[in-house]
Amino acid sequence: MLDCKKALDESNGDMEKALDWLRKRGIAKAAKRADKVTAEGAVASYIHGGGKVGVLVEVNCETDFVAKNENFQDIVNGITLHIAASAPKYLSRNEVPAEAVEKEKDIYREQMKNEGKPADIIEKIIDGKLDKFYSEMCLLEQPFIKDEDLTIEEMLIKKTGEIGEKISIRRFARYELGEGIEKSSKNFAEEVEEQIS
Repeated sequence: MLDCKKALDESNGDMEKALDWLRKRGIAKAAKRADKVTAEGAVASYIHGGGKVGVLVEVNCETDFVAKNENFQDIVNGITLHIAASAPKYLSRNEVPAEAVEKEKDIYREQMKNEGKPADIIEKIIDGKLDKFYSEMCLLEQPFIKDEDLTIEEMLIKKTGEIGEKISIRRFARYELGEGIEKSSKNFAEEVEEQIS
């Protein structure tokens, strides 16, 4: 209640500005928690389509109290559903192999040359196309299926502000029947396979 009152005071009674102020405050809270260690959390699974798609994900938080919280569990479940539906290949752009990025750049460069684009503009276009590539391939950059106005990373920041603890995705694996491993973040699938055998 006090935050709402302060937001309205700060925005001179303008509801739109007050909502923006509150959203920014949530982000500020999340930024304060950026250095916190997230050693608790949950490993969750999701099976879809009668066993045709399976997801494993590790989502971390700071305390076991939050890990058992219903809000945290809802976040984890939303992430597993998202991974099943959106089929990301990597957690973040840092995980994308340099060879894959260079291959994409070469393809884009050839496309632009064939379209007769000037050389000085080609590199700017490539940067834009790479951003699109990352938003399709990297989980943290994908629009969240439950709120497409937010990326997964933005959703985590928002939820960190709401819950009051840092929330992070450590790794995930997505399996699809007949296609093998769709994604293995940081060799998670290999670790799981070793534990099973």
